Amino acid sequence: MSLRKVPRSLFRLFLQGLLILAPISITIWAVISAFQWIDGILPNLLYSIAPKLMGTDPAGLPRRIPGLGFVVFIGMALLVGYISPSFIVSRVVEFAESLLERTPGIKFIYSTIKDFFEAFVGNKRKFTKAVLVSITERDVWQVGFITQEELHEFDLQEYVAVYLPQSYAFAGHLYFVKRDRVRVLTDISSADAMKFAISGGVAEVDDHDGGEAPPAK
Repeated sequence: MSLRKVPRSLFRLFLQGLLILAPISITIWAVISAFQWIDGILPNLLYSIAPKLMGTDPAGLPRRIPGLGFVVFIGMALLVGYISPSFIVSRVVEFAESLLERTPGIKFIYSTIKDFFEAFVGNKRKFTKAVLVSITERDVWQVGFITQEELHEFDLQEYVAVYLPQSYAFAGHLYFVKRDRVRVLTDISSADAMKFAISGGVAEVDDHDGGEAPPAK
């Protein structure tokens, strides 16, 4: 190998290593940040409830147990999910929800967060019907998701609500689009469609049938 090709080869190796390490590093960083955020909240809360049990560190601050916050959070989520179907718990949850939804200011925050989570999980998931939608030009298509099939309350009889996610972000745009400008994607899953849209079109998706998606009905 000539000396001229050494820098080019090193740069190519660097890019190849970066391609492998970057997604892993970012994922690990996000998980660790979530751990640290939860662990930073729990010690103060437990110390206010049981100061003798928690104790303090040499600096006089509530003693921190690494990983305890995450374990407690997962345990609480599992416990609530397990007992939520019971009659008493369901009534308590309904009362708490009605109280939050009637409180000015808090109502907006709570309802927005609740709707956001229910759009991804649970029985009210919204991002399940992936589509190709033409917003600006007839021959230009974007990946989106139908979130409402009927828009009678907006006096739009032939329209559907389509959410378009933005690439490399958790933001997006909502459009009311005529049905004839929407094509339902049947060859790829909704998860792959979301991944493809958020990645800016660089993520690979599995093509099951390879046929053309029919217009939305």
